[in-house]
Amino acid sequence: MMKIGVASSPGLAIGKVYILDEAEIDIDKSNIEYSQVQAEIQKLIEAFADARSQIEEIYQKTLETVGEDEANIIQAHLMIVDDPVLLDGIKEIIVNELFKAEYALYKSVEEQVALFQQIDDPYIKERAADIKDVGSRLLKNMLGVPIKDISNMKEDVIIAGKEITPSLMATVDRKHVKGIIAEVGGSTAHTAILARNMEIPAILGASGILASLKEGQLISMDGSKAVIELELDRNKIVEIEKKVELGAKIKKELFKLKDIQTKTLDGHMIELAANIGMPEDAEKAMENGAEGVGLFRTEFLYMDRDRQPNEEEQFASYKKAVEIMDGRPVIIRTLDVGGDKEIPYFKLPKEENPFLGFRAIRICLEDVELFKTQLRAILRASKFGKTLIMYPMIAGVEEVVKANEILEEAKNELRQKQQAFDENIKVGIMVEIPSAAIAADLIVKEVDFFSIGTNDLTQYTLAVDRGNEKVSSIYKSMHPSVLRLIRNVIEVSHGKGKFTGMCGELAGNPLATVLLLGMGLDEFSMSPSSILKVKKIVNSVSISYARQVAQHAMTLSSSLEIENYMKNVLKELELDYILEI
Repeated sequence: MMKIGVASSPGLAIGKVYILDEAEIDIDKSNIEYSQVQAEIQKLIEAFADARSQIEEIYQKTLETVGEDEANIIQAHLMIVDDPVLLDGIKEIIVNELFKAEYALYKSVEEQVALFQQIDDPYIKERAADIKDVGSRLLKNMLGVPIKDISNMKEDVIIAGKEITPSLMATVDRKHVKGIIAEVGGSTAHTAILARNMEIPAILGASGILASLKEGQLISMDGSKAVIELELDRNKIVEIEKKVELGAKIKKELFKLKDIQTKTLDGHMIELAANIGMPEDAEKAMENGAEGVGLFRTEFLYMDRDRQPNEEEQFASYKKAVEIMDGRPVIIRTLDVGGDKEIPYFKLPKEENPFLGFRAIRICLEDVELFKTQLRAILRASKFGKTLIMYPMIAGVEEVVKANEILEEAKNELRQKQQAFDENIKVGIMVEIPSAAIAADLIVKEVDFFSIGTNDLTQYTLAVDRGNEKVSSIYKSMHPSVLRLIRNVIEVSHGKGKFTGMCGELAGNPLATVLLLGMGLDEFSMSPSSILKVKKIVNSVSISYARQVAQHAMTLSSSLEIENYMKNVLKELELDYILEI
């Protein structure tokens, strides 16, 4: 048994290893004569045309065989290949630096990939993988390198490779491909999202695993635990096959909860919501029984373009999400970029420590017109359904007061134009800085709700860069200090008759559900694929029992003790199987 990589899509699988070899591409970096420029540009244009045709075919196939949400990931690739900024940038390199088309393409793509890889938000960081995927396809088209085909396998396989790209994943043979193992990637990768939506177990970020695998070797994998077994006897094979069958039955049972209200055995109501990044994601949320959107990340609207989105473009996106949710609450987070989330047209200064720098609400409070444009768009969308506004990266009460003053200006501008909006729209903050959690009693007077972003709250509380492998083991969202901050925020909000939600990764972790429920959390917002698991747990316990669990957990002195205790709680409830699927 070998534990390696990142558990990226849950489930057990057994199959023969199919190694996805990618040939090394030799790129000619020599210069050309000016007389050759037009020929190189023509070669580039033809590669783009071929890629567009290929991606369109993949999109249509994904739409027909997998679904609209999965196809939207591939549609993002169409947007990249149709982006005139990318094509024009490569042309400029050919003309000005006299490089061949393939090296100009490689150079341009690498620059864009590096830009997105600096971003801390894993959801947005994945844009780098999309650009790299499209760039690889363009390069192969240009050089005549064949593109791998895994759409028609002859037997049950577990595909293993250096990297499984989203476009390749979208074409996968769902009948015979039982699992995915890749040396790069993580749980937020589009490949992982596709794997989860296709219900194919996946382990990504398994660095060095290819050295341990042989073509045709029978192995098993557990995508829930990031565990691979290389030696299987007949008894082990039978055992795994039975577990696979049981997992399928459990998922079928969980799906029956989709339209059932989330409430404890003694009638305590909880809202289970989804985190989304694009309006289309709201459809996936609805398919999984989401009772609202607890976090609409608006950053994607500002990325992959050469100018800021105007009010009408933003309004159309927000309105679409609000209408899809059909009266259910949609919390729209205002712009959260800057510092580590670099967008060229913002022309922000380079910073030594971007995580503590000029970002999110700090940018918006300085660039008031940028902020008001977004606020007006959100306000206008509120006419079409229950919409809430959330400010990110709040450190103290002064920022909330100033943001609310600008919001009032935006409201007045709409009133002057006689444009309708929800006059009673609720406003809250994302609690991700410890100072906001500690001073919640001061901030609560200025807001209607809190939503706890546990990813950054954990990072800032424990002083851990979660992207740094040397210290990542310290990064624990169930650390007593993080839980105490969470408890404080909840108690303060309840004391003033207001609500607290959570939109960080901890909200979708079944291990933490009973604990957070017992602490009084009102709303859990998560990846759509986690909703039914959390609903099953909430609907299986009483609030009084959850409070007893939380009370005991808060007496424990380490994250390890708390995690082990919560595992025992699920075991006693006979719900520990949820951790496996």
